[in-house]
Amino acid sequence: METFAPPPEPDVTSQDTTKITYTKKQTTPDPTIEKAPVFISKTNIPEKTFTVKTDLYTAIVSSNSGGTIRSITYNNYFYQDSSNIELINADQEDNLLIKFINLDGESVDLRRGWSTSEQAGDIYIESTKYLNFEYLLPNGSIIKKTLSFHPDSYVIDINTDLSDASQQVFSGVYSLGWYGGLKPTEQNLKEDQTYFYSYAYLGGELEDLKVSTNESDSLFFNGAADWVAIRTKYFLASLVPGENTSAVSSSIFGRFKENEVYGASLFFPSSSPSNVSLYLGPLEYDRVQTVGRELSRVMNFGWGPIRPIAKGILYVLKKLNNYIPNYGFVLILFAIGVKLLVYPLTKKSYQSTAAMQQLQPEISALREKHKNNPQKLNQATMELYKARGVNPLGGCLPMLLQMPLLLSLFIVFRSTIELRAEPFVWWIKDLSAPDAVLSLPFSIPIYGSHVAILPILMVVSMFIQQRLMTGGAAQQPQQKMMQYFMTAFFFLMFNTFPSGLNLYYTLFNVFSIIQQKLIPPTDPVKN
Repeated sequence: METFAPPPEPDVTSQDTTKITYTKKQTTPDPTIEKAPVFISKTNIPEKTFTVKTDLYTAIVSSNSGGTIRSITYNNYFYQDSSNIELINADQEDNLLIKFINLDGESVDLRRGWSTSEQAGDIYIESTKYLNFEYLLPNGSIIKKTLSFHPDSYVIDINTDLSDASQQVFSGVYSLGWYGGLKPTEQNLKEDQTYFYSYAYLGGELEDLKVSTNESDSLFFNGAADWVAIRTKYFLASLVPGENTSAVSSSIFGRFKENEVYGASLFFPSSSPSNVSLYLGPLEYDRVQTVGRELSRVMNFGWGPIRPIAKGILYVLKKLNNYIPNYGFVLILFAIGVKLLVYPLTKKSYQSTAAMQQLQPEISALREKHKNNPQKLNQATMELYKARGVNPLGGCLPMLLQMPLLLSLFIVFRSTIELRAEPFVWWIKDLSAPDAVLSLPFSIPIYGSHVAILPILMVVSMFIQQRLMTGGAAQQPQQKMMQYFMTAFFFLMFNTFPSGLNLYYTLFNVFSIIQQKLIPPTDPVKN
């Protein structure tokens, strides 16, 4: 089995482990991995397995490696065939593995030889349950590791204690890591893997690693680490040091053969016990945020000003969903709310558009009068706008206002698990995915390889709204060409967008059409 090698352990004998500053460097694989790791256990201790069951998940835990997770399936998340999602790769090497270099410079293998007094079998979690494991070194010192499982939580606490064996650890540090990645969960594997990353969060900075096809890479960070994590589109495995535990360094690594596989590890002083929280579960924003240390930074809510808007939209949608169980109907209410919120501005926009239409004869006359003097034409046109109180850019306001909202909705519907596999009605089975009704035997650039219904309805509503905005007035050829181009481009682009976004945009256009029909704007042009 191919394994990840951790970066060489740093020398921290004189390092101030409280510093937040760190250095970053590219690393090469641990040279000790080139030869077989040393199996130091002298006792043939049989493996025990435990089936840990909570209201959220079922995990199979092995005594090997002092408690490694062989399988974890989730009660509330399913594949398309309705079977429970499995997050652990079938051929994955032991995760939560302790690694260190001994005084002879050998890579010590602690996979086999762990003992526990716990009885193997099923464990139903109603209160915190501890699984205690011990490893006896040849010199008689003991390594201890405890896994703590909690009801109604995706967090598994891991306590490790190498203090009794610290004199056997070269440079005084050991690593605790997650190896072997996470299993893809989505039908669209290519899209799923666009979200596969490994992360390290240090000193307020988020570092990430993404590998290309047939590539392997690793990054090592020297200095106090807040957490490390790997993620898929909708799930996360993260190692977060406890309040009284300091990780002196960290590493992230990845490889890409058939699929992308990532790992991450934290390094701790062996002289004192350490406590780490493993969050192994869905990227539910509220749960991830509760873990602390800004772990929610691993979730992509967009850049700059888009981020708070996306978070706000997710918050509103979830709150509405508490009362309206169908997110499609939540979107209807949300679109109505947004339309009412921007109504004063859109009304001014309609007024500006109507005024521009009334000015077209005069603008045409100015073009004819100053056709040989563009500078004079621009000056005369701006004077006309000023005299009649018309803003030529006023008609663009609704679109400009919608762009941050549309981008935020795109992020929310495409990458938040709360909306994964949420149906609306009829053919719309998943608001986080395109509402495809037909697969094509080929792929069209931008458009994709499927036919969806909502993008068609969306561009029809968009075209009708544009026609109402112009009032049927004659348009300049350039304006008409741009209108057709934008309609066609939106049709191609939105075909691969989440159906929830298309539903919202279609609804917004329909409500705009109703507004324009029922509440015609007053004429603001001064006579």
